[in-house]
Amino acid sequence: MSNLSQIMNSQKSPWYVLSLLILAGESAYILPFVLTRIFRPTVLMAFSLDNLHLGLCFTVYGIVALLSYLFGGPLADKFPPRKLIAVALWMTALGGLVYATFPGYTVLSILYGYWGFTTIFLFWAPMIKATRVWGGATSQGKAFGFLEGGRGLVGALFGAMGVLIFSLFITSEITEVSLSESRAAFRQVILVSSGIVALVGLLVWFFMKLDHQTEKEIILAKITRSQIQRVLRLPSVWLLMIIILCAYVGYKITDVFSLYARDVMFYDQVKSAQVGTFLLFIRPVIGVLIGIVADRSQTTFWLVVGFVVSFTGALLFALGLISASSTALFFISILVVATGVYAARSLYFAVMQNGQIPLVLTGTAVGLISLIGFTPDIFAGPAMGYLLDNSPGIKGHQHVFWMLVVFSFIGGIAAWYYFRLYPKNMEH
Repeated sequence: MSNLSQIMNSQKSPWYVLSLLILAGESAYILPFVLTRIFRPTVLMAFSLDNLHLGLCFTVYGIVALLSYLFGGPLADKFPPRKLIAVALWMTALGGLVYATFPGYTVLSILYGYWGFTTIFLFWAPMIKATRVWGGATSQGKAFGFLEGGRGLVGALFGAMGVLIFSLFITSEITEVSLSESRAAFRQVILVSSGIVALVGLLVWFFMKLDHQTEKEIILAKITRSQIQRVLRLPSVWLLMIIILCAYVGYKITDVFSLYARDVMFYDQVKSAQVGTFLLFIRPVIGVLIGIVADRSQTTFWLVVGFVVSFTGALLFALGLISASSTALFFISILVVATGVYAARSLYFAVMQNGQIPLVLTGTAVGLISLIGFTPDIFAGPAMGYLLDNSPGIKGHQHVFWMLVVFSFIGGIAAWYYFRLYPKNMEH
């Protein structure tokens, strides 16, 4: 492992490699998730869905993703990240062409299953591993904070571009827009997004190259059962499963803010989409700030802080304190929830090195951790859909935020235990 330690200590990939990772890291999820987060009311109308059926599409994605985490993790330890990431982006962009035809519920479910394969099996673990290599021994917080923050900025720019394109193609009064007009405008958003995702794939293929020695050191010819057992024996792996599961529930719940704007604050389609975009612009600021702060102190401590903040913000919504008359409080509360959720999300992979997870087995560890950590892809969508559809208006939204209160509390306890077990930013 001495060569690997050397890489972790001295090898520093150029900044443009991290920039490509950031671009790729968000582009892969624009079509299945970001557009829905920003245009949720429009998506429900254009595809003739209710919240529960949209949630079930995410469940299909989650089930395929679950298997993909398990088998895709070891794949990332056997092939160069660049090739896996580029192919994943091209395949994801192809799915956008189907999405733009506004298929029925059955085909849409299959499409989400396909995206579960392209964005996870070929993509997820290689992205995390490449980021960890970039961060070296001393900049894990910065690497993952910048990755998360940068992804947030890319998502926000996609969101702003999407809202602009959508509004350009809406010619009637926004309150009187027809289904066909909504679809025509949203189709343009989908097609432009798909083209950009394919282009990012090309950039990754040609420019995201590691030097030959590093590439050789981080790839294993074969993953053995004993290596998998070695990863499973680490307490950090089991704690990260719980931490990521709880933080990811929080991230999924941020999807409802644009819907909250429509249902509770009574905003129109464009204004509610702008709330979703506002949220995306918070993410880069939090990611970058928390990454820099974490590297200068204790990454594990700031992970705990993230959960405490999201717990506090969730309580404001869960207690029903935010109504149509409290616009300022609405935006402040979004800011509090988003700060906590994005801080936890920025740091949960940054603490892998603290937890003594070997660099060469990063892909395998990420696959095993993600198998449990990202199960909200299966249950969070339908759970939120059920709560929202069964209690229309503010009541349903309160129920969703009580869900966030509970998961933030559990995640905070697991993060505290991780902090006590691995207090220092260790080299190994």
